[in-house]
Amino acid sequence: MTVLKPTLVKKICAVVCSAAVFSASAQILPPPPEVNAKGYILVDFTTGKVLADGNADSKLAPASLTKMMTSYVIGTEILAGNISPTDMVTVSNKAWAKNFPGSSVMFIEVGKQISVDELNHGVIIQSGNDACVALAEHIAGTESAFADLMNAHAEKLGMTNSHFINSHGLDTNEHYTTPRDMATLGAALIRDVPDEYAIYSQKSFTYNGIKQYNRNSLLWDASLDVDGIKTGHTSEAGYSLVSSAKKDDMRLIAVVMGTESERARKDESKKLLNYGFRFYETITPYKAGDSFAKQRIWMGDKEEVSLGILQDTPITIPRGQRKNLKATFELDKTLEAPIAKGTKVGTLFLQLEGEEIANYPLVTLEEMAEGSFFSKIYDYLRLQIMQ
Repeated sequence: MTVLKPTLVKKICAVVCSAAVFSASAQILPPPPEVNAKGYILVDFTTGKVLADGNADSKLAPASLTKMMTSYVIGTEILAGNISPTDMVTVSNKAWAKNFPGSSVMFIEVGKQISVDELNHGVIIQSGNDACVALAEHIAGTESAFADLMNAHAEKLGMTNSHFINSHGLDTNEHYTTPRDMATLGAALIRDVPDEYAIYSQKSFTYNGIKQYNRNSLLWDASLDVDGIKTGHTSEAGYSLVSSAKKDDMRLIAVVMGTESERARKDESKKLLNYGFRFYETITPYKAGDSFAKQRIWMGDKEEVSLGILQDTPITIPRGQRKNLKATFELDKTLEAPIAKGTKVGTLFLQLEGEEIANYPLVTLEEMAEGSFFSKIYDYLRLQIMQ
């Protein structure tokens, strides 16, 4: 690998990184707040950067957080065209609300036909265990087969410490997840099935004349723009909440599992979200297709080729540190024509206070043809002398 000479790197940075002047005075970043929960994590949705965590990989009972995976499967099945929101589902004996005494239900009755859309709202807003079973049977035939689907999706998403036995989350052996996996699932809901995720912001839903309110009390909190996600509670699991909020161009996902009360899960979640928005920001220094630099190319019909990246470069950094962001790049080899547009020729590095925080493939943004016979001979001789 050929590394650019320091003088050349400095010259490039001076041109393309006017805001990337290193500052010796580091901004003070307070530690994350103490969170009273069995496990928790705070993640930036766009970049995946973890801003705070504690026991994030502990296997815990998810309770009704399970319904996030049930909902994800429903959303993907609708997106794939395997089911439709207008499909009618006949409620079986196993899905009857009376099978779930003392737990959250939609109050559906055996033999009744209910649309997928209504049941989906019952799952997300009313946290109906009965609605979960009805949709599980509609999609997979049996709830156990649906659980296999849930686990397959979990594996595909990289939820390596999760295992689901049922569609609703009532406590049972070998039914578990982790705060980190729940953050991964929350991000997947937002990213992969946006129409499904939109339901999570609804504050109430009425079925059969019974109005029930969304248990995510942060939806009513005017100090945060929370639009999801899901609460959970059983005596074994404690009180849990996965929440997501937006501020400007930043979206955060907070997971708290195993708090002592409804109030605690709200307060601990809010504590995390406020910390993330107050002390961090997510920015995009370069957009896909932006020209990062002009670089000498030999034996071409032009002397310089534009270099850049084929993807946006979102990063999450401490708030106020944008001015200290530094960008450099390394070339893999000396550039020689002909060369196709989009060819990887090096790596772009983003650094903050001497620490690499991201890197991206550096590519040619234009095609470069060979030069004339005499210009190629001239460049060849110059290269031999330089080398």
